[in-house]
Amino acid sequence: MTDLPNAASVGLVREGKILLIKRAYAPYQNLWTFPGGRLEPGETIEQCAARELQEELSIAIRNPKLVMQQALGREGEYRLAIFVTSDFSGVLRQSDEISAHMWADPSMVHALRTTSRLDDVIRECFKVLGQSW
Repeated sequence: MTDLPNAASVGLVREGKILLIKRAYAPYQNLWTFPGGRLEPGETIEQCAARELQEELSIAIRNPKLVMQQALGREGEYRLAIFVTSDFSGVLRQSDEISAHMWADPSMVHALRTTSRLDDVIRECFKVLGQSW
């Protein structure tokens, strides 16, 4: 993908589990995925990732590592940069953009309605952190 990302999401990993959220609104309403959202003017993609986690979950992230970029939506309208980190703090409080959240064992992802290829994305997140899934 040659276009710069216009959205970011973050996989948060803790004790071998990854945080998944269920979107309350479109796009991707009622699907399990990572927290994240669209880039705002003047932001770097890393700043976007950090802001979205703060807004959606009241979580402060540090040291996000780029996992991959993924084209999503009709004709790739979203160019998503996917990050992972296990370096975060705060008391998780979900915003109204999220209808549910869970710390998921990666093996349970196949039983959930998720965004496209989330199982592959999770596998790559664990690889980037040097952890087995």
